[in-house]
Amino acid sequence: MKRRVEWKMSKSFMTGVIALVFLVVGYQTALFIHNAAVLHIVANRDEPDTVYVYDRSDPETSAGSTGNAGTVRKISSHTKRAENVRRTVPPARVESFVFDPNTVSVEDLCRLGFSRKQAESIDNYRRKGGRFRRKKDFARSFVVSDSIYRRLEQYIDIPLVDLNLADSAALDALPGIGGWFASKIIEHRNALGGFSHKEQLMDIYRFDKEKYDGLSDLVTVSPENVSPYPLWMLPADSLRKHPYIHDYETAKAIVLFRENNGRDRWTVDNLREAGVISAETAEKISGCVLAQPDE
Repeated sequence: MKRRVEWKMSKSFMTGVIALVFLVVGYQTALFIHNAAVLHIVANRDEPDTVYVYDRSDPETSAGSTGNAGTVRKISSHTKRAENVRRTVPPARVESFVFDPNTVSVEDLCRLGFSRKQAESIDNYRRKGGRFRRKKDFARSFVVSDSIYRRLEQYIDIPLVDLNLADSAALDALPGIGGWFASKIIEHRNALGGFSHKEQLMDIYRFDKEKYDGLSDLVTVSPENVSPYPLWMLPADSLRKHPYIHDYETAKAIVLFRENNGRDRWTVDNLREAGVISAETAEKISGCVLAQPDE
């Protein structure tokens, strides 16, 4: 009888221990899920949060449309529980500093206020060949919310492409350029002795104003990277290679002008007045950085 009672007590004790273990495990699991949910809400904190909604009523959302056409940003709502978490959990400390979205590291993106998942999403976009050419391109990224962009806009620094330093790959990446125009830009740059101003791009065959307007805000010409063209020192065979002189007869006429006039007369305006070059050619050459006659 005594053994039977002890066995019943032992069985009840073991059942209680097992129940207690399941209770502890269940509590720990629930606590883990709760903490994970809180961390997720905090990590994606945004005021206001935004989502992308496909708008079928938008006339631009036709079949075959690309990019962000047909998407509309709208403020998203949250449950009362999520809003309570946002009120009770203080936001993580974020920093604001100058950065290039094309090169900034994942760690620095997190410092700027992005969650790890958001930062890695930006990095994955870049690894697949994506590039932010303008600030508004960064703003369009689906992980960059309106509020974060407003805070960071003044710190975004995307370097301009220097037409006198860029290689073919950098030029190819410009909108509307591609390999053929990239090679033509380098060819024109070499013929000029360097771009004096970016509008000279429009002197390239088939490079019209529409193409120029599509990238003019992305390129620059640094004065220190321009080599003054030695118009007043080169022989006719070299002058004829300049894209604004074109032919040997004009080049020879410039040399004859130099030989028959003093250095004080060596100006582009005097070449035009003497009929050596046309008014259009004079305007184009005047736009170039020229080496002085006494240099």
